[in-house]
Amino acid sequence: MAMTAAVARRGQPFRLEACELAAPRAGEVRVRLLACGICHTDLSARDHDRGTVLPAVLGHEGVGVIEALGPGVSEFALGEHVLMSFGSCGQCSKCRDGAPGYCHSAALGFRGIRADGSSPLSLNGQAITGHFFAQSSFATHAVASINNMVRLAPDLPAALMAPLACGVQTGMASVMIALAARAQDSIAIFGCGTVGLAAIMAARIVGCRDIIAIDIVDERLQLARELGATHTINSSREAAGKALRGLGGVTRALDCTGLPEVVQTAFHALQSQGVLVCVGVSKPGSQISIDLGALLYAGRSIRGSIEGDAVPRDFIPRMVDWYREGRLPLHRLVATYAFADINQAVDDMLAARSVKPVLIMSET
Repeated sequence: MAMTAAVARRGQPFRLEACELAAPRAGEVRVRLLACGICHTDLSARDHDRGTVLPAVLGHEGVGVIEALGPGVSEFALGEHVLMSFGSCGQCSKCRDGAPGYCHSAALGFRGIRADGSSPLSLNGQAITGHFFAQSSFATHAVASINNMVRLAPDLPAALMAPLACGVQTGMASVMIALAARAQDSIAIFGCGTVGLAAIMAARIVGCRDIIAIDIVDERLQLARELGATHTINSSREAAGKALRGLGGVTRALDCTGLPEVVQTAFHALQSQGVLVCVGVSKPGSQISIDLGALLYAGRSIRGSIEGDAVPRDFIPRMVDWYREGRLPLHRLVATYAFADINQAVDDMLAARSVKPVLIMSET
C-alpha cells in the first residue's frame, strides 16, 4: 500500500516521502500510526554508524491501530490500539529467559530489517531499511512484529503512551529492575532528559531516601525537583563529584548521558558496594578509565542496560497503572508536533526546548 514516511539520510534533515508498504507476514500486523515519540536513539542511527543502512525509516515509540493481520496472527485483533516497543525474536535463549533487550537477533534493532534480511518498506521501487526496532514508526503506517507489542485501552492518549515504548520505560525500569533500587537507597541520576526524568519519577514511586538530579540546564533541574528530586546539581556551575561526596555519596547511580567523563564521575560518587548502570547512548568508540582499586576494594559495580532490563509486556502495563493513578505525570514531559514538523521537533529536543517530542501522525 502507499503511505508516507520520514526518510533518514546521513547528515540531512528527515524528509517526508511517498513509500510502499508490503503486507504483513506471519507474526506481524499492519498498524496505522497515531503517534510516535522521537528518541536520541533515532538520531544516533541517522547520524552515526550504528549498522543502520540508510536511507531508512526510523522511529521506535509507535502507538496506533491495527489495520491488517499477518497469516496466523490471533493474539491481536483488527481495530485494537497497540503500543510498539523494541524488537526481539521471542525464540532465542535470551528471549526465553525474560531478557528480550539482549535478543540474539541484532537485525531487529539498529539494523532495521527482519531476521531474514528483508524489509517491508520500499522507496521508488527499491527496498530500504523499514523494520527499525521491528516497526519503523516515523510513518503513517508500519508493518510491525507482535513480539513486544502491548495492547492499549482506546481511552489512553496516544501521545502520552508513546514514550512508554522506550524512553520512559528505560528510565523507570533502570531504577526498578536494573538497579533494584530500594527505599533506603540514595540515587544520583545524571542527565534530565526523558530517561533521567522518568528515572526520577520511578525513584519517587520506590521511595528512595535521596534522589539527586544532575544536569546543566536549570529548567530541567527545576522540573526534576517538581517530579521528585530531593537535591539538584547544575554541573556546569559546580563539580558534580565534589557535590555528591559532600552529600555522602550514593548507593545507586544512573548515567543517561553516554559521556565518558560523566560515567567516571558517577562511578566515583558510589559508596562501597554501590551500583552504577549506564543507559546513555554514547558515540561509537567511547571509552572510560576506571581505577581497578576503586572497583575492587570498595565492591562497586558498573554495568550497562538495554531498556532497564524490562520485559515490555510485563512492565508497560505497570506504567499505565501508575499513569492512571496520577503517579506518572507524562504530560510534564511530552510536547506534541505535527508529523510534517519532525525536523522542528528534533531541533527543539536537541536545544532542550522540549523534553520528549511526540509526532502526531496524519495520512495527508
